[in-house]
Amino acid sequence: MTKLSVNINKIATLRNARGHNRPDLLQAARDCERFGAQGITVHPRPDERHIRYQDARDLKSIVTTEFNIEGNPTPDFLALVREVRPEQVTLVPDAPDAITSNAGWDTIRHQEYLQGVVQELKGLGCRVSIFLDPDLDMMRAAATTGTDRIELYTEDYARQYPQDPAAAIQSYRAAAELAQELGLGLNAGHDLDLDNLAYLHQNLPGLAEVSIGHALICDALYLGLENTIQLYRRQLK
Repeated sequence: MTKLSVNINKIATLRNARGHNRPDLLQAARDCERFGAQGITVHPRPDERHIRYQDARDLKSIVTTEFNIEGNPTPDFLALVREVRPEQVTLVPDAPDAITSNAGWDTIRHQEYLQGVVQELKGLGCRVSIFLDPDLDMMRAAATTGTDRIELYTEDYARQYPQDPAAAIQSYRAAAELAQELGLGLNAGHDLDLDNLAYLHQNLPGLAEVSIGHALICDALYLGLENTIQLYRRQLK
């Protein structure tokens, strides 16, 4: 079964717009789990424009499914992870001023660095996933870092899907097959929604988890959070 981890960054964005605690991020996380989410994802950035570092600390004590913290492994981020020790850490090479994640790691260029980070995080008891484009050479290099999983960056798939689903999925299917050969667990995320998620799921062997935030929260404005989470779960059956 492919698990659905709900990224709650956008709920934090709405809260921060007024500077109070409405909506209540912790209650939203509890509700997401109650409505069927199989994990909670957050991506704190240095400017804390949505998820704050304190949010990650607070969430650790209330998330009962799986807690996934994404981010660039800067000294501050690594210090947070050492304190919180989530079930999964997803390493994403985003610049501090990036609006959203926009590329996977160059695991050849950053091989030695990633090996050290992965070793430390696994020593803390965290599962480690590395954010990657569907590039087979980068996947082979990722495997030598010791990472447990990779997360395929699916923006290109989502962009191409409306015009030609078969072409859109081709490189991702090849990546999924190689992940199995390399013994890597497989996650996916970015721009996945109710239109393109089922096709991705049907065509990626071994897909363990998807992390979805922006589209899911947008859909919830019209459909309600509980109904939306259930609709996303149905795409993964």
